[in-house]
Amino acid sequence: MVFARSERPRLPTAIKILVAGGFGAGKTTMVGAVSETRPLRTEEVLTDRGIGVDDLTSVEAKRTTTVAMDFGRITLGSDYVLYLFGTPGQERFWFVWDELAEGSLGAVILADTRRLADCFPSVDYFERRGTPFVVAVNCFEGAPTFELDEVRLALQLNPSVPIIMCDARKRESSREVLIALVKHSARLRAEPVGS
Repeated sequence: MVFARSERPRLPTAIKILVAGGFGAGKTTMVGAVSETRPLRTEEVLTDRGIGVDDLTSVEAKRTTTVAMDFGRITLGSDYVLYLFGTPGQERFWFVWDELAEGSLGAVILADTRRLADCFPSVDYFERRGTPFVVAVNCFEGAPTFELDEVRLALQLNPSVPIIMCDARKRESSREVLIALVKHSARLRAEPVGS
């Protein structure tokens, strides 16, 4: 079938998004919960070799870790297809972040209030790159709860950075976080340089 230029089906815009955060913050869970396809995971079992390297404080039940990336996809309406790249959370795997971040629209930084300081490397990384990001406070059972303004203050975030409560296990909650990131990035790109 041949289409005239005006009759061609409109393809959705592809958008690359990173899902970052500290070790055990829920990155793999979020990508898996929201992806409409079976997610690609590069998880390996934690072993004795990680003793003294991996800090399992507050995530003692964690048995696996992402060693390269997670990958998933979600379609938003007929306009956008989001390609999600979950970053590894441990410092020894940060060397892959530059490759993963190339060409991304922005990032979701998952925050775990049991280990809030683990967000600083992600916040610093995306601020240095000038990459738009939102902070999603992942609600873990039994974790301390804080007001969003308290999290903003603790992470020393600019007032323009959106902070959202979420449950990374739930598709709709994770989807809302992604929509918030797309909207935030669109607002930033619409502003003149220097604003």
